[in-house]
Amino acid sequence: MRYLLLCCLSLTVLQLTAQKVYTPAIETCGCNFEVDSSFVRNFPEKFRSDLTFSHRVDSSIKMICGYLKVPENRKDRRSRMIRLPFIILKSKNPGRHNDPLLFTSGGPGNSSLGWVNGISRSNIINDRDCIAFEQRGTKFAIPYLRDLVLDSVMREAYRRNLPKDSMWIHGIKLYKQRLLRKGIDLKGYNSDETVADIADLLKVMKIDSVNLIGGSYSGGLMMAVAQKIPSKVRSAILDSPLPMFSPIDEDEPRHFMEALHELSERVNKDSAGERYKNLEQQFHQYFLSINNKTFGIDYQDTLLKKTIPVQYNKNELLEIIVGAMLDFNQLKDVPYMITEMIRGNHRPFIYPKIDRILTKFPSPDGMRMSVYCADQAAYHDQRIIQQLYKLYPYLEGFRINDVWKEVCDCWDVPPLNAETKKPFYSPVPVFIGDGIMDPACSPLYMQQLKHYLPNAQTFLFLDRSHGVGGKTFATLVEAFINNPYQRLESQDPRVVAY
Repeated sequence: MRYLLLCCLSLTVLQLTAQKVYTPAIETCGCNFEVDSSFVRNFPEKFRSDLTFSHRVDSSIKMICGYLKVPENRKDRRSRMIRLPFIILKSKNPGRHNDPLLFTSGGPGNSSLGWVNGISRSNIINDRDCIAFEQRGTKFAIPYLRDLVLDSVMREAYRRNLPKDSMWIHGIKLYKQRLLRKGIDLKGYNSDETVADIADLLKVMKIDSVNLIGGSYSGGLMMAVAQKIPSKVRSAILDSPLPMFSPIDEDEPRHFMEALHELSERVNKDSAGERYKNLEQQFHQYFLSINNKTFGIDYQDTLLKKTIPVQYNKNELLEIIVGAMLDFNQLKDVPYMITEMIRGNHRPFIYPKIDRILTKFPSPDGMRMSVYCADQAAYHDQRIIQQLYKLYPYLEGFRINDVWKEVCDCWDVPPLNAETKKPFYSPVPVFIGDGIMDPACSPLYMQQLKHYLPNAQTFLFLDRSHGVGGKTFATLVEAFINNPYQRLESQDPRVVAY
């Protein structure tokens, strides 16, 4: 018995010494953040204006900016420290509440800092401070997990009409090698670490109560914060959330088809119904008919200074449609877009996409790949994904996301803590909104979350897609944050309690 006790104590000591012992700290700075200099050196000069964050906050609002300094990998006691930017907008109200609103963006991989421009004009700033927190590995964090090699490889693939999937994997391998050569520990980039970052930020700022706001991926991230540090969370606001427990690749093709069905039903009923009649059925028939076809377009290549033939297939067309459905401003154009594609008029849609691939930098950030592989791909069931292709044969071979199993096999990061992936019950009051035509995070996710959150209020936006936003959403959020337990009513007939 004594021997067993000594073994257990020895194991505990080993586990503790493997953890990074640190004290989170804040380093104040100016509010015009710049991208990590190690990345800027390799970025083309003409695009560098996009690498500086300049706020548009009224000068009457006091801003406090800085970096949170935390370990890159808390599980490695030798881990280096990284720097994560934040911006605090101070309420001018001397009687402001002591529970600020904290935002971090979705993606995963999007920058969070631009949020301050919009929230500075919200009524919320009248009563409480607002904090934008940049996640580790994203655009203005140091380090920034980005390299341009995948963009270069894919340009080569399109210019020479090489196999896209195998070239993508080749580019991923080079991408990883370059990040590792910079000393980046990819195992430190997942949602568990980001939740710990937010907990450290609250600790070092001495914030005992916080309201959380996030959308899509960060909607699930914010609920993970509520799971890990429930005593700190006063309320949460989620826009089109992706729950941590949901395997997105097993769901998203189905969500896309549900959203397309809803859109098709609408156009059948309105004045344009005859023009776009049976849109969904036509979509099915057309994309099934081009399953194995390759198309070509003449592209004016400014780098080569000549016209080159570029090949594409149904996957690029589907990417264009999904992208338009994700954007509320383009949603109304989707019936026309699909109809024109069926007529064979691809050029107005495919040319801008090819141009973006060959002249811009659309490949994913390393942070997106690390988080997606750890949080999602590690928990996906490939058999279920194959079932989707049998259910929707016209989607066979199409991947809605730019990170998939073979990518993650190359990226090779450990999976997220299994406890974080589990659903959990919580009394925290939560406001959730989603669009009925959301092709990524279906309103189904609202219902699933509501089951575990008895104090949640959910609203369905009948003319919106992914990322609801807008005036009605803002009005409801303002009312909710003032009194999270009071039942809300929508005055907008296009927004209903769900």
